[in-house]
Amino acid sequence: MSQQTPEIYSVELSGTKDIVKTDKGHGKEKYRGLKNNCLERRKKNHEEEFQKELHLDDHKLSNRELEKKYGTDIITGLSSTRAAELLARDGPNSLTPPKQTPEIVKFLKQMVGGFSVLLWVGAFLCWIAFGIEYSSNKSASLNNVYLGSVLVLVVIFTGIFAYYQEAKSTNIMSSFKKMIPQQALVIRDSEKKTIPSEQLVVGDIVEVKGGDQIPADIRVLSSQGCRVDNSSLTGESEPQPRCSEFTHENPLETKNICFYSTTCLEGTITGMVINTGDRTIIGHIASLASGVGNEKTPIAIEIEHFVHIVAGVAVSIGILFFIIAVSMNYRVLDSIIFLIGIIVANVPEGLLATVTVTLSLTAKRMAKKNCLVKNLEAVETLGSTSIICSDKTGTLTQNRMTVAHLWFDNQIFVADTSENHSNQVFDQSSRTWASLSKIITLCNRAEFKPGQENVPIMKKAVIGDASETALLKFSEVILGDVMEIRKRNRKVAEIPFNSTNKFQLSIHQTDDPHDKRFLMVMKGAPERILEKCSTIMINGEEHPLDESTAKAFHTAYMELGGLGERVLGECGGRVLPITWWAQR
Repeated sequence: MSQQTPEIYSVELSGTKDIVKTDKGHGKEKYRGLKNNCLERRKKNHEEEFQKELHLDDHKLSNRELEKKYGTDIITGLSSTRAAELLARDGPNSLTPPKQTPEIVKFLKQMVGGFSVLLWVGAFLCWIAFGIEYSSNKSASLNNVYLGSVLVLVVIFTGIFAYYQEAKSTNIMSSFKKMIPQQALVIRDSEKKTIPSEQLVVGDIVEVKGGDQIPADIRVLSSQGCRVDNSSLTGESEPQPRCSEFTHENPLETKNICFYSTTCLEGTITGMVINTGDRTIIGHIASLASGVGNEKTPIAIEIEHFVHIVAGVAVSIGILFFIIAVSMNYRVLDSIIFLIGIIVANVPEGLLATVTVTLSLTAKRMAKKNCLVKNLEAVETLGSTSIICSDKTGTLTQNRMTVAHLWFDNQIFVADTSENHSNQVFDQSSRTWASLSKIITLCNRAEFKPGQENVPIMKKAVIGDASETALLKFSEVILGDVMEIRKRNRKVAEIPFNSTNKFQLSIHQTDDPHDKRFLMVMKGAPERILEKCSTIMINGEEHPLDESTAKAFHTAYMELGGLGERVLGECGGRVLPITWWAQR
């Protein structure tokens, strides 16, 4: 299976040290670090404050201590009156949007930022020169007026172009808003109620089932087979189990805390709300992301430096020639016009338009590769980057899996990984594939969410983890109605996947009226599947699993694993009903 490209990024919870020893040269150690100690201390203080804010001890408390701390009751929940008081005190359970820069301010920054200032100065100097000439000669040439107007037009057009390019990007908070659940099932006044998640308060008792998003930071009170998807928050691609037991000192690692905006993949949870809104973990991340300062990019620094040099050279040469003109007995007004002409002549009028168009064209090319450039100057910064360190799952990928290869009948087949999976070229007439497809369909806990009859299969929302979602959609495209197949082969027993066993097993009644035996199907880590099998099916026939076939199996999954894919083994067999063994 392979993972597809991302749309969104995540933010690291805690950074590394800002000053890192890199190498040694000329007998002196070189360091990478912040530009000044003041900035370093400020960042260190922010990190210390963040760690303090993350200090939680609710995962260590017993249920009775939690009830006492939050003034609630696990059975009856909060009263409506108390909930209203807490809502008024703490505010709604939503992320506070950052202060937005008015669009007019963004536009004006494009008009007067960087090199544009030099062009504005040049334009005004042209008009001043024309004014001086016109005051002494009413028939003065309009060349300076035209030149000043051209400079202004260059600034305006390039400013509009740059503003349009940057206005197409989205802001950081929009990514978090999409992750916020809308409704929550809560117990208040001894009754279960569905309320908007914004109205949740600390101390509320909530119930979450598979497929729901976690509506707040929750301390788990009880759970049944619960696993959550934390990939968007922590980058963990594997579903994480959740239970009511305290398992780790760190609240981010313990299994009895569920985090706001993560997804419950399966099972059920009853929990107590311990943090809402900006006080949740995702709220801290959102505040860090939106609070990042707009530091100058390398190209902005270079342009500013260039402007200073050009302005210094132009003014110096202009003053020098002004002094020479005055010493040669030219009129002062003529000398001033000469001064202005030299200054304007040293302004490279085409540079601003050239830089803007070049960066815009590069940004457009990057957009075709699904890389959205939020700031045009970031194009040059990216080109100067030598090393990028990033989290993978949820950042570079979406934790969306797809079936890429299959191995059966001693062959590796390439599956269609396009958006609709419609062009499958492997041999579907093989009896081995018929057996494998049945295992893929039945040994799978993922289900499509209801009410998606008119949605294309590959775009349907699924309740389940990423691997099982990929297998469900793959089998739905090829075999048809998977849920109908499952109804005809009812599940009677199951061992869910866990990190200790590294396999998942289920037993089913079959739709064969002439065979009363049950069908046992299993999937998991290839080495675990291999050690539990005695035969292997090749070309529709069972053969003893000897050393040569085991080696072929091992070679295949090592080859696929070497491609960076997650490899799953599948097996199955017939078992006799329990009643048969009882009669014996």
